[in-house]
Amino acid sequence: MTKYFTERMRKMDNKFLLSLLNSVSVSGYEEILQQKVEAEMRPWADEIRKDEMNNLICIVNPESETRIMLSAHADEIGLMVSNITEEGRLQVIDRGGIVPHTYPGQQICIQTAKGLIYGVVEAHRQLFSKNDLGTRDFLIDIGAKDKKDAEAIVSLGDPIVPDTHIREMANGRFTARALDDRIGVYIIMEALKYAKKLGCKAGIYAASTVGEETTKNGAYWCSARICPDLAVVVDVTYTSDCLGMDPAEAGTVLLGKGPVLCNSPIVSKRLNDQMQKCGEKNGIPLQREAASRLSYTDADKIHFSNNGVPVVLVSVPLRYMHMPSEVADEQDVKNCIELIGRFLAEYQKEK
Repeated sequence: MTKYFTERMRKMDNKFLLSLLNSVSVSGYEEILQQKVEAEMRPWADEIRKDEMNNLICIVNPESETRIMLSAHADEIGLMVSNITEEGRLQVIDRGGIVPHTYPGQQICIQTAKGLIYGVVEAHRQLFSKNDLGTRDFLIDIGAKDKKDAEAIVSLGDPIVPDTHIREMANGRFTARALDDRIGVYIIMEALKYAKKLGCKAGIYAASTVGEETTKNGAYWCSARICPDLAVVVDVTYTSDCLGMDPAEAGTVLLGKGPVLCNSPIVSKRLNDQMQKCGEKNGIPLQREAASRLSYTDADKIHFSNNGVPVVLVSVPLRYMHMPSEVADEQDVKNCIELIGRFLAEYQKEK
């Protein structure tokens, strides 16, 4: 896959990014991706913490009295093997908010104990006419002759994702499966590196969390154990510049126009203002989105953890969320890294 990327994309430390995007990290099965993050961050972190659920926290300046949590979720939506039929077909349940109509007829890959294996979600024309299509209608063909043959290849509980590609597009855009939110994990780890280069004195706790697409347990566990003074949560958000999106619902958000701050009851207005000023000071374009209630990100769990944690949500504009091929902009990613890195380096705890 990497051969399709040009020198322009490689300047964004694509080796690390591609290693994340090429992983299978269905919610509850994040460990392979977390191992890649840990290997990348060993030279940069003063300390790395792991827990029973495979959350990973990379820390700089652990001795500092100021603790700033960075949070992005490592998990992606997908499927899980729930049953194997006598004919050797796989039946599945979802892990996260999949769009069922995007699966029939598609090639898939399954992460097994022996490595990746491949298959196809069976399809016929009548299947696409079902209004209530769900995972109960899926049968996955892995080429097995019967149940015994399939059981020698896969196990109950194995995670499944669409067998997609990573491709560069025009005007600095790129497309891949589950940029939501592996791109966020990439951003917070690169922001930690950048803040360290800038001489940040605050304690940085960059948490690659598990389970956001299903339970949000990872964010809660990490925050409860870090006890941060504040949290910067990085996720993706819908753009209004593609089919089916209405700017009346959340505002005008465009690809390539910069990181997005959220006007939400869950977000600290003080931190929003500080992030906005940081962007203006450093020439980083910013956008705003609107939310009526919760953010439906890890920010919600973190905000209510401990005695309450003030949060600021920084989002990457994304087209086609939860589809097999999401689209983001390279410059938005770079601007998110610079914004958060400089915010960390410039942050002064109020007396």
